[in-house]
Amino acid sequence: MLKNIDPLLSADLLFALRSMGHGDDIIIGDANFPGDAIARETTFGRVIRTDCVSTAEIVKAILSVMPLDNFVEDAAGRMQLVHAADEIPPVQQEVQDAIDASEKDAPKLLAIERFAFYKRAKQAYCVIQTGERRPYGCIALRKGVVGPDG
Repeated sequence: MLKNIDPLLSADLLFALRSMGHGDDIIIGDANFPGDAIARETTFGRVIRTDCVSTAEIVKAILSVMPLDNFVEDAAGRMQLVHAADEIPPVQQEVQDAIDASEKDAPKLLAIERFAFYKRAKQAYCVIQTGERRPYGCIALRKGVVGPDG
């Protein structure tokens, strides 16, 4: 065990987060997301499973150790609903709340069309698959910079 590290952050996930550089994407997929197939095309090459964890819980844990990129407008993205592009379901609102709580100038989740989201996911550093069973619990986060003051 480690002090001050969220226990939801497994050794594999901590390794991936530490290995990522500024501008690398991490994808959080819900239980129905094709995580294994997409993860094979990422830099990390395999899915990181967090089966008993919701999307918002793992985002909160990730953001406890990883800053979001504040140089781009798409530092935080969400898979948009197929037939209601502007609708934000509760699962995504919970993620926005976690982002708002962790970041001083928190970005808003940018809507990303479903197939564009899959394309971004394949170019990501890694994919985390959660146990989230609510639809559209799919999020993209872009790693920022930890400055000299921490």
